[in-house]
Amino acid sequence: MPLQSLYNSLSGLFAFSKSLDTISNNISNMNTPGFRGKDSFFENVMGENGTRIDGTGIRTSEGQIEQTGNATDLAITGEGLFVLRDPSTGKYSYTRAGQFQFDAQSYLVDTVNQFHVQGIDENGNLADISINKLRSLPAEATTTVAVTGNLSPQDTDFTVSSLTVYDASGNTHTYSAKLTNDSATTPGSWKVTLLDANGQSVVDGEIRFNTDGSIMAGYNSLAVSLTLAGQTQPVTLDFGAAGTLSGATSYAGIASNLVASPKDGHSVVGVASYSFDKSGVLQLKYGDQETRQGARVALAAFADESSLELLDGRLYEGSPAQQRQLGGAGEGLFGTITGGSLEMSNVDLTQELADMIVIQRGYQANSRVMTVTNDMLQQLYDSTRGS
Repeated sequence: MPLQSLYNSLSGLFAFSKSLDTISNNISNMNTPGFRGKDSFFENVMGENGTRIDGTGIRTSEGQIEQTGNATDLAITGEGLFVLRDPSTGKYSYTRAGQFQFDAQSYLVDTVNQFHVQGIDENGNLADISINKLRSLPAEATTTVAVTGNLSPQDTDFTVSSLTVYDASGNTHTYSAKLTNDSATTPGSWKVTLLDANGQSVVDGEIRFNTDGSIMAGYNSLAVSLTLAGQTQPVTLDFGAAGTLSGATSYAGIASNLVASPKDGHSVVGVASYSFDKSGVLQLKYGDQETRQGARVALAAFADESSLELLDGRLYEGSPAQQRQLGGAGEGLFGTITGGSLEMSNVDLTQELADMIVIQRGYQANSRVMTVTNDMLQQLYDSTRGS
């Protein structure tokens, strides 16, 4: 029946046109980080009444990972989606685009919509990732000062200058240690006098060396009780582990070069840099080279990722009927995280252009069917009018 063929070809034009909309959206987002292309699904209309688009499905293949140099950019290799929370509504959404940064309130947020990136604790609970309490380390008092280097037995005395000690408020106090060779009385013995900034004696002690040049057990440290900022502060001068060459040594023929540095203690120090390891754990490095760990980025997985609903941009929402699984990178089915990188779109331009040619031919063929049907109807009309 010519009239039915007209409707069939018209439905084909509509369907191919809508499929072209999907392809055009894929191509326009080929450089959008974390974007996942879609495919249109055709179906036959019951009663052989043409075709229509039954829906679209998300392509779940991974896009190429590219380095960005931004420490807070994250990419997932393998299964998983980042979890974001809208701070105004508390609603969760999911994405593969890890363009994140710390905002003015120290929260890790998505750069596009400012949604809070979610971390996961040991109990599987979600929480915002914040470095508010980690931006700086509080002051810490020095408990141990390490003394390393060589002390020549040929010298009569040697002074270790610039011996720094931090008090509980982070203020620095400079001392010096004068060492006097007492080996004439006791082999390998050196008298130690700790002097304050005014050259006044604070405490006296003794260290001794073995004949092989290593520090002797029982004489390898000096306990000092200092009064700093009105408080008593115990400090140990550590000359190294007994019987080893890791601390102070005493070798003839080598110039004396002892130096002292605090093993612990510091003033208030800020974050110098941060990064995320492959498990998604935030690693913070401070100005004094001390490191701390922060929160762990949460990942989510769904039984049927292709059925996720695209909200806007690059965010997805899980169907209420789908069971969400949460975890950390590298655990179970979840992939690993690469810091300082982004996953790009999984759109293959070559495939899109090939699909576009197929759609163009389909559209052209349906248009031809409409033309032929129109000609047949015109002939029928003309023959009827002639009679």
